Amino acid sequence: MKTKIRQVWMNGKIVDETEAKISVYDSALMYGDMVFEMTRSFAGEQFKLREHIDRLYDGLKILRIPLQMTKDEMEQRCYETIEANKHLFNDDDEHRLMIDVSRGLLGIYERIDGLHKGTNVIIADFPLKWTVQNCSHLYDTGINLHITSQRAIPSQLMEPKIKNRSRLFYLMANIEASMVKGEDVWALLLDVNGYIAEGTGSNFFMVKNDKIYTPKGKDILRGITMETIVTDIAPSLGIEVIEKDIEPFDVYEADECFITSTPFCVLPCVSLNKLKIGNGKPGKIT
Repeated sequence: MKTKIRQVWMNGKIVDETEAKISVYDSALMYGDMVFEMTRSFAGEQFKLREHIDRLYDGLKILRIPLQMTKDEMEQRCYETIEANKHLFNDDDEHRLMIDVSRGLLGIYERIDGLHKGTNVIIADFPLKWTVQNCSHLYDTGINLHITSQRAIPSQLMEPKIKNRSRLFYLMANIEASMVKGEDVWALLLDVNGYIAEGTGSNFFMVKNDKIYTPKGKDILRGITMETIVTDIAPSLGIEVIEKDIEPFDVYEADECFITSTPFCVLPCVSLNKLKIGNGKPGKIT
């Protein structure tokens, strides 16, 4: 009999969503010590799941989080989780997978009886609409970017190309942006040198004279959708993409701008710090 509760794959078995728990002594809670990925589907089919898994395993390698599960096994567990939850989705719902891998208990707590020992692997599946609700109008109207005082974390301090849960700097930038008067204000972070870095979970692109510019990949999370733009979509349209240092001044002079991220794909940006970008409307290349 199929359950009415969403199911989560956790440490080797499918459990009710309400029972998927980790210890208060887990390194993820203590240090934000967790690598993760979040995917989406189109018409029920996962978009570049393997690329997300590849990035996940790169992060696990660099952070030295031990995991015996192979990439193929991880991919299979993802599809098992989707299958366990498919009957709970509406026909027009898209799937949003969340894959979390934590190091597990800190060493001083490993002697506590009854706690899971070793790495935690958690795969959850829930409707994409939770993430993108109330966003549909943004494709027509665009978002208003605000440069926050919170800077991006430079790679010499913590590698931003690892998608990890130590994201307090993203949260603080979002809080600051939420305090700015106006509708649909989203945070844009600079790097420590004052160049545009990224959004809080999105990559930034600028268009000038029919060429696309995007920040250098040093101090940003290199998004799967970003790579799709750079290596697939833009070349297929005959549009050159250039990675360079971008100053806020460059954005003020741009013809158009957009951001990319897995859940919403591409969103136009129509202003920066309340100054119009281009004509203040979504541009033709976006």
